[in-house]
Amino acid sequence: MKKLFTLFVFIAAFAFKASAQSFNSQEFKDNIGKTKTLCDVVSSVKIFSDTLTLINMGGDYPNQKYTIAVKGNKITLDWANLKGKTMCVTGVFELHKNRPEIVAAQPDQIEFK
Repeated sequence: MKKLFTLFVFIAAFAFKASAQSFNSQEFKDNIGKTKTLCDVVSSVKIFSDTLTLINMGGDYPNQKYTIAVKGNKITLDWANLKGKTMCVTGVFELHKNRPEIVAAQPDQIEFK
């Protein structure tokens, strides 16, 4: 029974680590096209319409490390009070106009620490 419990703990720890990895800007480009989780501080928020909001992380535009493009209307956040909060976003790492970006369209893609 002890061996079974140890095996379960090992598998659970490995599975959690694999799904909750965080990446900084240097590692971002190495993971283009992969679904990963990125965590950083929100620097600024720009609302373009009710279906497009850009969140700049790690610096203000145009010097941000990466941008989170929130598309659609399924994600509702307290946009005015995001600045300075640590946010984690899970999604496909992409480049938009040669700048790091993650597109988020579902509420479960965004978490706060």
